[in-house]
Amino acid sequence: MTPLLEVKGLKAFYGTTQSLYDVNFEIPSGGITTLLGANGAGKTTTLRAICNMVRTEGMIRFDGQEIGRMATEEIVRRRIAHVPEGRGTFTSLTVDENLRIAAYTRRDKAAVKEELARVFDYFPRLKERIQQQAGTLSGGEQQMLAIARALMLKPRLMLLDEPSFGLAPLIVLEIFRILRRINEEEKVSILLVEQNAALALDLASHAYVLETGKVVMSGPSSVVKNDENIRKSYLGY
Repeated sequence: MTPLLEVKGLKAFYGTTQSLYDVNFEIPSGGITTLLGANGAGKTTTLRAICNMVRTEGMIRFDGQEIGRMATEEIVRRRIAHVPEGRGTFTSLTVDENLRIAAYTRRDKAAVKEELARVFDYFPRLKERIQQQAGTLSGGEQQMLAIARALMLKPRLMLLDEPSFGLAPLIVLEIFRILRRINEEEKVSILLVEQNAALALDLASHAYVLETGKVVMSGPSSVVKNDENIRKSYLGY
């Protein structure tokens, strides 16, 4: 099966400083893949590179088409949604305004209305707070809003950067249950960057481990999860 996203020989740079070194990985259509590694390993940079937010070299192919030289806006139009670390919501706007802005590329107003209903099915708490300013939401609710905004694009691929960061364990479990449901019901492929390796490996079917900008190990999540040497050396648990 042709992968939905294929990355080969990816290098990334911040100015003259190289951050990624010949990174290779694939994401199958409808699959969940996780990128694991310590802080500074290059996980966030990898997501940013896919969206052309940093200078890159190498090949990034989405649905059979090279996207490495496309503008970030064009990549979004191809239904790749990026949920950055820190959530990236407009804190001064309401929940409703955040969601409608996310659908700015959509022309069919009836379809946007349907998307809103679908999003609120996943996140009923947001519907309860539809006119509340995003900046007054709890951390968990802000993360839900960030994911909901991405869903408004009707994405084929969702890039998630540290969705559990700073959240209470019960909220994290709720969000991860919703992510699994989105993947199963909407067939949205997911590339997950997550410090909580055990949680990420439970959600994902395949894992890549990064160390100082290089892939040092990859395999089915069940294999990575049960390899004691990998856990101790790279995952810290």
